[in-house]
Amino acid sequence: MKSFTVILISIIAPFGLRAEPQPQIAQNSPPIDPKNMDTSVKPGDDFFRYATGAWIKRTEIPPEYSRWGAFNELIERNNDALHTIAGKASQIQVDPKLAPETQKVGDYYASGMDEQSIEAMRTKPLEEELGRIEAIKDRQDVLTEIGHLHSIGINAFFNFGAGQDAKDSTRDIAQAVQGGLGMPDRDYYTKQDPDMKEKREKYIAHVTKMLTLLGEPAQKAADDAKRIMALETKLAEASRTRVQLRDPIKNYNKMGVRQLQDLTPEWNWSDYFNKINLLEPGDINVHQPEFFKAANDVFKSTSIDDWKAYLRWHLISATAQYLSKDFVDEEFDFNERTLRGTQQNKPRWKRVIATEDDEIGEALGKLYVGFYFPPEAKARALELVNNLKEALADRIKTLDWMDEATKKEALKKLAAMNVKIGYPDKWLDYSLLQIDRGPYVLNAMRAGKFEADRDLEKIGKPVDRTDWGMTPPTVNAYYNPNMNEIVFPAGILQPPFFYANADDAVNYGGIGAVIGHEMTHGFDDQGRQFDATGNLRDWWSKKSADEYDKRRKAIVQQYNEYEPLPGLHLNGELTQGENIADIGGVKLAYAALQKALDKHPEEQNKKIDGFTPEQRFFLSFAAIWRSKIRDEDQKLRVKTDPHSPAQFRVNGPLSDLQEFQKAFNIPDGSPMVRPADKRVNIW
Repeated sequence: MKSFTVILISIIAPFGLRAEPQPQIAQNSPPIDPKNMDTSVKPGDDFFRYATGAWIKRTEIPPEYSRWGAFNELIERNNDALHTIAGKASQIQVDPKLAPETQKVGDYYASGMDEQSIEAMRTKPLEEELGRIEAIKDRQDVLTEIGHLHSIGINAFFNFGAGQDAKDSTRDIAQAVQGGLGMPDRDYYTKQDPDMKEKREKYIAHVTKMLTLLGEPAQKAADDAKRIMALETKLAEASRTRVQLRDPIKNYNKMGVRQLQDLTPEWNWSDYFNKINLLEPGDINVHQPEFFKAANDVFKSTSIDDWKAYLRWHLISATAQYLSKDFVDEEFDFNERTLRGTQQNKPRWKRVIATEDDEIGEALGKLYVGFYFPPEAKARALELVNNLKEALADRIKTLDWMDEATKKEALKKLAAMNVKIGYPDKWLDYSLLQIDRGPYVLNAMRAGKFEADRDLEKIGKPVDRTDWGMTPPTVNAYYNPNMNEIVFPAGILQPPFFYANADDAVNYGGIGAVIGHEMTHGFDDQGRQFDATGNLRDWWSKKSADEYDKRRKAIVQQYNEYEPLPGLHLNGELTQGENIADIGGVKLAYAALQKALDKHPEEQNKKIDGFTPEQRFFLSFAAIWRSKIRDEDQKLRVKTDPHSPAQFRVNGPLSDLQEFQKAFNIPDGSPMVRPADKRVNIW
């Protein structure tokens, strides 16, 4: 880190880009703020409300958001920091050879903020792309155009790219995956309840409006929208559900090009591969073969004119946010107001920063960590990770339901689990990516092409284990089963998740639970199917697997019972992986805290604000999940999000933990104490 920081500052400083103090969480707010608690609620009745109820009562969701919580507060502070960096970079002249990140970050931001030019140009920058679609004459041209759109990062009809071979994690191979929809999920096309029917009508109206903005006569746009809906509905009907997509074994169907060609005799894959410049596709994992069989029929039966309309729609849908205000407003009206209940769009600078982080996030992130992520933060996070690893190892060794042979493999996997903290060791080289102060949408499309090319170049090559799946400023974390790695970007290693000067109870309840969560993903219902090197391999004895399955099913049942809105139940099958990780994560973090307290006996009975370390641990855990959400966004997330709503990410795991019951002296029979015969802890 030190050498990187010195190099970064020596490059940037001569050009006038200086760090400023990062906006902080309410300056004098304690890590656990009693003003956020609602003590009229008993901890044993609803701990989420007890710990965060006063905050919930006084907090209004900002009109530009569909939900608001601790994550959003930190995202806003990070956005302010990124805004400062990008704004200053756009105001100075640099030599791209000496300060390539500063140049690209500054020019991208400047092009996105040039509202006058964006309004004046409207769709003119897309004329070449629209001309390509209009020139389509036959089905070979259709496939060629699909390949072209894929090559610039627009996934029409199906998805295609690189990914690790699930049974040989040392190599990347081609991956063909279901796709081609304009709405969030297949259920939006197939479910017959009144809400979904209404969403479909609004989607048709949205597509119609977008096509009229593109210049189509109103009647033609309306007819085209209905045909687009019909095409996408056929693709949706052939698509697997989100629960089915969670099965890594069913999604592993490796085949050669000839087998793939047999699935889709109506189009020639060699033409597609030539268009995306994939000269040697090698083996291909076709995640959902039945989807491609159905897509073959759709490809054959859809008229050329309907294909043109569909491809125009997906081009304009993918680029609307970079175009003039009429397109931006219509895209927001459906995707945010209708689907999520968001009341107004974010200011332009926030939207530009978000897309810049999406498109050239490592360039922006390189500047961000140089200013806002000190070496000591990385060292402290690594210490917490190692302590959590030790806690999980202890837990595995003492499990009464797992046999010794399976324990040995589990411990081997845990020991091999790689940890990435803060930022990549090897930064992405953007030297071949042209970013200038011309049309905003062209910068975005060139960035899309750069990323698509980079992805396709991985096919057939050894896996680069230095790659990151999130940018450094991201307020999130992840576990990758193919890599057997846990990753914590710099963006999340800040309050309210991590406090440099807080007591251990606060940090173990916050970032410690996050670390434990990601670590447990290595052993959730999906992650447990991958071994220490990231290969899809059954390393479980039948007895241990059966015991695991009993516990997994109990968690599914527990979360099926939760009802975030009247009549709307959670899907325990869809959310089981995250629920397993939530329960395991907080349990492991608590065990790690106990180890830390054992090393400092003077802290064991020390109260802060009247709370013991154990109580502060659980209050800190609840604090990171404080949030409010609009009903429409809640409906969407219950259908599509593998994570449970915030209140159940707190109350669900804690109701299973005897440690929680003891910490707050909660009597048996309380709502926050599940009966002993229903209480489940896998890890």
